[in-house]
Amino acid sequence: MTTIRLSAADVDIVVPEGLSQEMLENFSPLNRWLTRLTKSLAQQHTNPSHPFRAEPYALRQVTIQSFDLFGGKRVGFLKLQADVRNARDESLPGAIFLRGPSVAMLVLLVPDDVEAGSAREAEERRVVLTVQPRIPAGSLGFVELPAGMVDNGTFAGAAAKEIEEELGLVIEESELTNLSDLVAGAQGSDAQPQQQQRSGGSSVDVDEDLPEAVYPSAGGCDEFIPVFVHERRVARESLDEWTGKLTGLRDDGERITLKLIKMKDLWKEGRRDAKCLAAVALWEGLKREGKL
Repeated sequence: MTTIRLSAADVDIVVPEGLSQEMLENFSPLNRWLTRLTKSLAQQHTNPSHPFRAEPYALRQVTIQSFDLFGGKRVGFLKLQADVRNARDESLPGAIFLRGPSVAMLVLLVPDDVEAGSAREAEERRVVLTVQPRIPAGSLGFVELPAGMVDNGTFAGAAAKEIEEELGLVIEESELTNLSDLVAGAQGSDAQPQQQQRSGGSSVDVDEDLPEAVYPSAGGCDEFIPVFVHERRVARESLDEWTGKLTGLRDDGERITLKLIKMKDLWKEGRRDAKCLAAVALWEGLKREGKL
């Protein structure tokens, strides 16, 4: 084990054999996490109403416990322990799996023989789901919204790429709508920062500049997922062709079967998938407020 420091934060990082400083400098999820946590910790000192101002916490050390490499040389995943404690030696939970952001896609298909804006359109609107092995969940047939990791480029670009790979649809970035950003915009330019609850019941404003996205497991993982939507009209006969279609990049171990369901049933069909439930809430909320 060796100890290094990265440009993202002035803290000791204990590194196992096989990881170099250059590899970690190039692993954006680690640098993103360090930068964001450093900013959040600084608010304890600059915000007079911060709940931890009297006994602020500090990041004392980061210990990288294990790692996975993509292509034998690029860091893909990190498991680490962050030592975050205050002067009274009270610590905060710091076991973290770093993997970086992903994108989720709500792809809606409406038969082209249905009148736009009609009650029948709402009844006929379909959602494309994927059914595929998810070994971490112990499943060979997990039903979920199409999704993929973001390596390089824009979130919309990553979403368009995943839609083409998993669904076989070619969609331009400009044809995708970011539901997460729309919800943030719907709050208005004078939206208040996040509220953190005091033990006495009152709240304080804490602006941590978190991404506008869904955090499926914030207690243990840095992953955040903006949700995109794309709707198109298609020939009715093509809907049957989609159900049961096999897709995915076989060389990457993807074994994907497509499943079409009605949008009104998504909350039931996707009840195990956090991305599905988030997409339902965002889409329905924006529809209700006339933002979509």
